[in-house]
Amino acid sequence: MGKPLIHRSPMPGLGLSMGITLTMLSLVVLLPIGALLLKGASYGLAGIWETVNRDRVWAALFLSFHLSLLAALFNLVFGLLLAWVLVRYRFPGRRILDAAVDLPFALPTAVAGISLTALYAPNGFFGQIAAEIGWKIAYTQWGIFIALVFVGLPFVTRTVQPVVEEIEREVEEASASLGASRLHTIRHVILPMLSPAALTGFALALARAVGEYGSVIFIAGNIPLVTEIAPLLIIIQLEEFNYDAAAAIGIAMLLISFAMLLAINLIQVWSRRRIGYV
Repeated sequence: MGKPLIHRSPMPGLGLSMGITLTMLSLVVLLPIGALLLKGASYGLAGIWETVNRDRVWAALFLSFHLSLLAALFNLVFGLLLAWVLVRYRFPGRRILDAAVDLPFALPTAVAGISLTALYAPNGFFGQIAAEIGWKIAYTQWGIFIALVFVGLPFVTRTVQPVVEEIEREVEEASASLGASRLHTIRHVILPMLSPAALTGFALALARAVGEYGSVIFIAGNIPLVTEIAPLLIIIQLEEFNYDAAAAIGIAMLLISFAMLLAINLIQVWSRRRIGYV
């Protein structure tokens, strides 16, 4: 009998790299989530529900996820347009604008929060202009929205930008030569190719906005039931050594985030299959 055939992976070191990947994934993601769920299990479902089922907690959760979703939707549209402009057009200051997109990545969140507050406070540059028309930005939900847009925009732009670079102009020219209007080309040719990357950037921006703390607390005002975000409630509970309540709020945020990201992933899978059929 001959020796059994050994099917080797074409990738060298696959076993080692897979082991390192799973180890790092466990240390960075699975173990913290497992510890959070274990802490919640020791607290009990009744204790978690009693902690979460309060007006202040519900208001903070609604504010965090509501504004995060709106900011991610805004970034989805504006980030897509910004990526298209940076790739397809050449204009003075383009490289400066391209570098400025990464500014939220480089700035510490606290510095970003202080800077935004200084700009949009009633005595700030933009805050004074808004005050003249009777609009207050800082210490309101508008300020939180602006902070979340600021930190989430690069995720959409940088995710979509490489895909835009791969789309050849001949595709648009072929669509136009067949008599398609610009709107029809955008809807049925360009957007289907960009939608998977755009949804990925949207999910990243949403995830970043939901957990954002440093850039929000300075400009939010932190008024309970009005401008208090859920991460701040968790910090308050930790400072009071109420770890069970902090874990309960964290589990609530985890479940809501998981449901939202699962919905986005399902939409992404559907869009890819639709592109395949088209």
